[in-house]
Amino acid sequence: MTKRFENGIFPIKLWGNGERVRTVLTFGRYYKKLIKKRVKKIPLGLSGFTCPNIDGTVAKGGCTFCENESFSPNLSKSSKKFYLNPASKDNPILQKQLLEIEFQYQATKKRYEKLGYEKFLAYFQAFTNTYAPIETLRALYEKALSMDDCVGLSIGTRSDSVNDKILNYLKELDKNYDIWIEYGIQSVFDETLKKINRGHDSKNVEYWIKKSKDKGLKVCGHVIFGLPDENREMMLKTVEKSLEWGIDSIKIHPLYVVKNTALAVDFLKGKFSPITKEDYIDTLVEAFKLLPKDLIVQRVTAGIGDSTLLAPKWCGDKNMQMRDIKEALKKEGIIY
Repeated sequence: MTKRFENGIFPIKLWGNGERVRTVLTFGRYYKKLIKKRVKKIPLGLSGFTCPNIDGTVAKGGCTFCENESFSPNLSKSSKKFYLNPASKDNPILQKQLLEIEFQYQATKKRYEKLGYEKFLAYFQAFTNTYAPIETLRALYEKALSMDDCVGLSIGTRSDSVNDKILNYLKELDKNYDIWIEYGIQSVFDETLKKINRGHDSKNVEYWIKKSKDKGLKVCGHVIFGLPDENREMMLKTVEKSLEWGIDSIKIHPLYVVKNTALAVDFLKGKFSPITKEDYIDTLVEAFKLLPKDLIVQRVTAGIGDSTLLAPKWCGDKNMQMRDIKEALKKEGIIY
């Protein structure tokens, strides 16, 4: 499989009135050009995975915006669960995980095929998906790659949960499949990372993104707008630094507050005010002006449309968000 495009597939064009317009290189457009097929990511969430920021390895309680058992009494009362970490000597739930991959992949694939998608990437999404022994990772990744019409993997993780052995293994897989590694950057400001209890600093993220790029892997960086006490200049600086580090793709979304999180406690006490829709969209538009035309944009917003959302309420309507974002970008000659 050819891995990369030649310099900028979507050049700047002109509107009929002569104004300049740029079409954003989305994930779908990237693969449509690359393999002439409609490609979709199939999200996977497997039993046994957790995070070093939840199990106490680097911090306790998880990121302040992350729902976890310390804020969910009903979860903590459930039967004792098994959680992996890189030092686990065995994995008694491996067969269960393999079955979960098969069931989730096939069920979601059927739905996506009805929408016209033809090829798929298995997206290891929930929790930290490199935070396990390499033997387990090999079994799970290769199971996913064996599924029908799977052309690659996208692996969500933290920069403090990878090592050279894992990156070298992914490099080998990348010879025959499209392999993406997705890092949560969130912010490049260490004071912000401390406030959200991230458990590592920005230097750690920078080091492992650059190391991944040196291995020839494709990197997607996740960035959050509206983190505690951050202004627009700080948010845009995070985008700038992420680009300098060499990311191939970006996901941007607003910080929203859900129940059973430390952030929810701060919000209810009046210690945190979420970003407004107007500020978010204005900042997003400015961020797009920083992006090179060959950078793949995978996400421009996020939210949750159920009763767990506390604030901001505008994050509960994804269709409205996308409409307003597209309109704002279009005014700047940017087609998403």
